[in-house]
Amino acid sequence: MEIKGIRFDVQHVAPLDPGFMPFGVFSRAFLKTAKKPLAIAVEEPKGSVSVFDTFIHGTPEMREADEYYVERVVKCLLWMRGGFRVSICGEDSIAGQIASMYSKTGKRAFDFNFMSGVYERDLEVVSLPYTEKPREITLAKSVGRNMDGYRIGFDAGGSDRKVSAMINGEVIFTEETVWYPKLNADPQYHLDGIMDSFRKAAEKMKRVDGIGVSSAGVYIDNKTRVASLFIKVPKDVFEKKVKNIYQDAAKMFGDIPVEVCNDGDVTALAGAMSLEDDSVLGIAMGTSEAGGYVDSNGNITGWLNELAFVPVDAQPGAMKDEWSGDIGCGVKYFSQDAVIKLGPAAGISFEEGMSPAEKLAYVQQLMINGDKRPVNLYKTLGVYLGYGLAHYADYYTFKHVLLLGRVMSGEGGMIMYNQAKDVLKDEFPEICCKLHLPDEKTRRVGQSAAAASLPKIKR
Repeated sequence: MEIKGIRFDVQHVAPLDPGFMPFGVFSRAFLKTAKKPLAIAVEEPKGSVSVFDTFIHGTPEMREADEYYVERVVKCLLWMRGGFRVSICGEDSIAGQIASMYSKTGKRAFDFNFMSGVYERDLEVVSLPYTEKPREITLAKSVGRNMDGYRIGFDAGGSDRKVSAMINGEVIFTEETVWYPKLNADPQYHLDGIMDSFRKAAEKMKRVDGIGVSSAGVYIDNKTRVASLFIKVPKDVFEKKVKNIYQDAAKMFGDIPVEVCNDGDVTALAGAMSLEDDSVLGIAMGTSEAGGYVDSNGNITGWLNELAFVPVDAQPGAMKDEWSGDIGCGVKYFSQDAVIKLGPAAGISFEEGMSPAEKLAYVQQLMINGDKRPVNLYKTLGVYLGYGLAHYADYYTFKHVLLLGRVMSGEGGMIMYNQAKDVLKDEFPEICCKLHLPDEKTRRVGQSAAAASLPKIKR
């Protein structure tokens, strides 16, 4: 395989996607000949700074490879860490190229607009000398694992909402309720649903000391910044009614602490609590790809962990993500979209009018029925996963990986699991991590308990 003059090989070829070029393998090959130091820093408004030290070639003949590599790393850092400012330290010309791409009218306008919306200021790319690279500043906070008192844990999903009541670490009540948040434009629908769940849990306890919320989306300082749950809510209404929706719902219990976290981070926290260990990366493969991370100190980092937009495939013909307009990103490799993408290559056709969820269920039913066509499909997904984890290991330090979501269920999930383990064992023996497949019941109960444990209650 060759990209931009960089040659590399893979030991495991994806059966149904032989052109798959793992970006993590490309970057390792690139760095074997790159010697000029370069640093890329991503800064958040609260002061957190992530610094990624790397190298480029810095020669005219390798200019195209250098630009491609740096742009892809910037993309990874933005969607994994998040930030409003990117500093390219050590190469002015490449910094200028990245600034042009990540602008309102540039090739990465989607990324510019998303980050600008999350952090409420325009994303900027600046150039600095390598000797003036920013200092790494970590503001990871200890959230969760609080078991004292009378607590409510709430998990807001796209198809159901789950609530639990917990007294001194014991979950005494749980309930799931079907709802349709993505179809409703009136935020009163969402608020009523949240309050209904809160009330039902509160009725099981003599008081409420704190509320923890696990919710899909981006939350900063407990405020909703971007969330698909409220996708139908008009922007002006979102600002007035949705930003503080969880705090507003909690006011019925008085002045109590409320802690809101991304559901991926809460999933990773639940896994860390269950495993009684730290350094946990959680990956949920369902409608899209979601991520969460608990660091080596047992803290939630506050990073975005939006792995759906992180590039994992370097092949020029990789499938395009319809939303972001970019190619080779995780959503097309670690979600139901990946299953649908590979269906025709596996000889599987879908009936017209089937929803994406129905297409995934159809492939899973074929496996249950003993059909052999999905086997190579899941082996291909397993190859994606193994190389994807090796790529993520360049940015995260993890000892455990939780593999969750509908795509990982059933016999197909086991094929993916075993194939990914083989890729890691054969090509990346230096990456020492354990892969875990929690069952749905364990994941669900663990999620509610972890959410309930989020706030520190007042004394």
